[in-house]
Amino acid sequence: MINRPDTRSQRIKRHKRVRAKISGTPERPRLNVFRSATNIYAQIIDDVNGVTLVSASSLEKDFNVEGTKSDAAKQVGMNVAERAKAKGIENVVFDRGGYVYHGRVKALAEGAREGGLQF
Repeated sequence: MINRPDTRSQRIKRHKRVRAKISGTPERPRLNVFRSATNIYAQIIDDVNGVTLVSASSLEKDFNVEGTKSDAAKQVGMNVAERAKAKGIENVVFDRGGYVYHGRVKALAEGAREGGLQF
């Protein structure tokens, strides 16, 4: 019998390894990404104070994008960037959450950059 690797625990292990090196400060908070099978979530977090400053997801009531999940991810990135700019946040540290920088994670990052965030 072939044992399938537990991809969730592998992702969490990668995420812990990355989080040991990066953290969000009040001057440069962390842009965190969580990707589920159907939706994508983004938060801008100040790890020093333990506060979520801004968040956006594809589950919000006013969120409506026709097309692929990558299109939705790009729109979530633009939404989080717009809300961050309203709070005066321009520079962030990107935390891909242990996911490969490809597909929806990359689309969210590109949307955030188009929205005006720098990382």
